[in-house]
Amino acid sequence: MEEDNVPLDKLVKIYRKLRSRMTTLTQEYDTQAEILKAQQDEIKNAIKEQMKAMGVTSVRTTEGTAVMSVKTRYTTQDWDEFKKFVLAHEAVELLEKRIAQTNMAQFLEENPGVVPPGLNSTSEYDISVRKPT
Repeated sequence: MEEDNVPLDKLVKIYRKLRSRMTTLTQEYDTQAEILKAQQDEIKNAIKEQMKAMGVTSVRTTEGTAVMSVKTRYTTQDWDEFKKFVLAHEAVELLEKRIAQTNMAQFLEENPGVVPPGLNSTSEYDISVRKPT
């Protein structure tokens, strides 16, 4: 398709059709994936119960090996106190290595000329298409 020669209204129409089709496909995929995930969870629970009854944490079958392990996830109900704890114990390694995008943009806007060392940023143009009103 020679985009430079196609009228904008036609390009927007095609874009919206593609977006609509992608939305439909995504919804269909999500629905099917949810069903499969629920089935997997049921089977996982059945395996876990049998392994617990057997008193084992690993079992080898002709179809594969199942291993039962404990996964621990950590959360906090009080981010303000958790931040104080991290700072008091100089334990920044307890946090994930990513920058809160909106907060960083706001900080830079409110503090012109103050840039954290090693900060990189990339900007690019984006197009947003909405249906006609």
